[in-house]
Amino acid sequence: MTEYLLTIDVGNTQTVVALYDLQSSGTTADDGLIEHWRVSTNPERTADEFASIVLGFLKFARVDFADMGGVSVCSGIPQALPMLRELADRYLDFDPVIIGPGIKTGMPIKYDNPREVGADRIANAIAAHELYGGPVIVVDFGTGNNFDIVSADGEFLGGAISPGLEVSMQALVGRASALRSIELVEPPSVIGRSTTHALQSGAIYGLASLVDGMVVRFQEELGGDAVVVATGGLAPVIAAVASSVEYVEPFLTLHGLRIVHSRNTEW
Repeated sequence: MTEYLLTIDVGNTQTVVALYDLQSSGTTADDGLIEHWRVSTNPERTADEFASIVLGFLKFARVDFADMGGVSVCSGIPQALPMLRELADRYLDFDPVIIGPGIKTGMPIKYDNPREVGADRIANAIAAHELYGGPVIVVDFGTGNNFDIVSADGEFLGGAISPGLEVSMQALVGRASALRSIELVEPPSVIGRSTTHALQSGAIYGLASLVDGMVVRFQEELGGDAVVVATGGLAPVIAAVASSVEYVEPFLTLHGLRIVHSRNTEW
């Protein structure tokens, strides 16, 4: 009987739940990925409430909690971890693999304080190195833009964090009464001929220039070229106009969770 892996990535804004076939080889980020779902992150949810949401998703794939062979979790919100542990305790027959202290990741963390590194950043770094080797630069477009650097030897070296595009635009529109919210898509030209297109140009091309500029600086410190991988909701939009981005992996974090699970279990 097929057993499944449940992966849960709790971000600041959204939580991604995914279902993998545990028997899949995992040679690509979406190999064995059966389905994935997104829900708004709410750290106030109880374990029972979140279990009800997850079970509803699983029923779309015609599976149940009883079909799960493992669960792998990363959370950017520490308050959510007790709820996730309680969910596993009440509804599953095994402990969850949660990226954090004491978990085998197979990747040395060269941060001054390794405990400060977000679990999603570790998952991304592990997945990117597994898929593309090193050195590799991961750009994750989320609530914040995370730049994570992995050495040729597979070490997490650190990186940079900047405000996410949606957060920045919300702050801008909130402080400028003449501006309004816009769709974050590429405009017809760099020179905007309307307020909407001007905002889109500054947002999309501005972030692309930020990415390209940061990649140049990272590569100078690394002493050579590095593969650049983008993930996150805006990755396809920015990758289309950022000359430095080579690959887009929408399921990078989930793939990292699958790898960490395999390194901490018999699978």
